[in-house]
Amino acid sequence: MSKHLPRRVLVTGATGFVGRALCPALAARYHAVVPAVRHESGLAGEAVIGEIGASTDWCATLQGCDAVVHLAARAHKMRESERDALAAYRQANTEATLNLARQAASAGVRRFVFISSVKVNGEETRHGRPFAAGDDPAPEDAYGISKAEAEAGLKAITAETGMEFVIIRPPLVYGPGVKGNFAAMMRALARGLPLPFGAVTDNRRSLLGLDNLVDLIVTCIDHPAAANQTFMVSDGEDLSTADLLRRLGAAMGKPVRLLNIPPALLGATAALIGKRAVAQRLLGNLQVDISHTCSALGWKPPISVDEGLRRAVHGAIR
Repeated sequence: MSKHLPRRVLVTGATGFVGRALCPALAARYHAVVPAVRHESGLAGEAVIGEIGASTDWCATLQGCDAVVHLAARAHKMRESERDALAAYRQANTEATLNLARQAASAGVRRFVFISSVKVNGEETRHGRPFAAGDDPAPEDAYGISKAEAEAGLKAITAETGMEFVIIRPPLVYGPGVKGNFAAMMRALARGLPLPFGAVTDNRRSLLGLDNLVDLIVTCIDHPAAANQTFMVSDGEDLSTADLLRRLGAAMGKPVRLLNIPPALLGATAALIGKRAVAQRLLGNLQVDISHTCSALGWKPPISVDEGLRRAVHGAIR
């Protein structure tokens, strides 16, 4: 099956961080793109859906669609404001996903590509023991649980209906317009602030450039070997925190001032001030094994880490 064969693809979350990069990439591969948006945004061919939930009617929007890429989700939040976070995540990430999947199968959609999360696997890996797609799910927070439940429900629906699924579990995605902790690091480096991570050289974390994620999603629309598979994805090079900061500084053209504070002291201090989760992301390991993805699809990340960082920086300063 040619990757250039025209398809009609529904993309949810089309105005989001990944969606805005994915839609033109799909169009460039001769796909007719139907961007699903909550409010009018000016995207060509958009379908205004409103809030996406368990009762959303997708019938008209799905007509003629051959594939769905489901990006829309309630994103992971470091500072959760909902009293019942799990219920909120389940409503947005589990129930809404399965409602769309059921209607997609009824409409004759061939393939449903679900963007899940590495958090389905867990929060941290042991050094040299990366997460793999075949590992048993072990989510630890409400966001990860909601994604794991969506994956399980999607597999049940596709087993019953014959629609194909593809599940992609990305780690932290960075690129032009990135927000959160990655953007905070960029701001700190831009201001020349000294950062206490010079000694954090033994941890390893997998990251994912936006263009690499988009390339894999586009590949999974048509690739025969992607059917009913779960894929881990990353840039293919895992970095320590100190190395990431130095290479991000190089991409920005900024000197990097790193203080050599022992990681154990940083972790203890973070725990005392209630920042244990932040410390885990900066001091711990989170690696993914993409060998199955590469071998099954004949795929490799097209963009290097350093090029991805340059693109992220360029997008931030335009």
